[in-house]
Amino acid sequence: MHTLLCLNAEALPETLSWNPPLSDEEFEALCLENDSVTLERTKEGEIVVSPQTGDDTSRANAEIIKQLGIWWDTHERGAVYDSSGGFFLPDTSSMGPDAAYVTPENLGSREGRGRRMARRCPDFVIELLSSSDRLPKAQAKMRDWMANGAKLGWLVDPYRRQVTVYAAGEEPEVFAGDSIEGRGPVEGFTLNLAKVWRYYET
Repeated sequence: MHTLLCLNAEALPETLSWNPPLSDEEFEALCLENDSVTLERTKEGEIVVSPQTGDDTSRANAEIIKQLGIWWDTHERGAVYDSSGGFFLPDTSSMGPDAAYVTPENLGSREGRGRRMARRCPDFVIELLSSSDRLPKAQAKMRDWMANGAKLGWLVDPYRRQVTVYAAGEEPEVFAGDSIEGRGPVEGFTLNLAKVWRYYET
């Protein structure tokens, strides 16, 4: 078994590799030991390191999660996840969305949940582009969510004031406006984008 490290967040590269790759249990332990950074794992076993978000992104993401939570309060079915949650996915990768929703059918029984990271793909994911994110990398992550079973995904770009909508079996579609309507797993959810954009105003 690998000896896991407490990583120096200020000196970390963008990616880390172990040979052999970390198991699910080892990767989860690494995440718990280094909660000052966000760690994700590609299906090839490479560890992707992301710094903590800046002021604008943190507040905007809190707004998104708040709105998704208010919608959940209207029916209390399934589960909403925030940006601190990680998911082990069918292709052996592990990723964390900025916000997510899992339907009751996908959530499963209480025995299959708990203290450990989720072993399922969210039905709906939101990724909020930050100033340090590269757009092609964020787009690739959205494609990975869809390939692992997500039914709907929104890539929210506050710098262009637009949302790229990813849906299973469809080409991505760019939407611009002050709000966006959910469908499929989040039918009835409306994200007020104007409230998100305001955190980026000077």
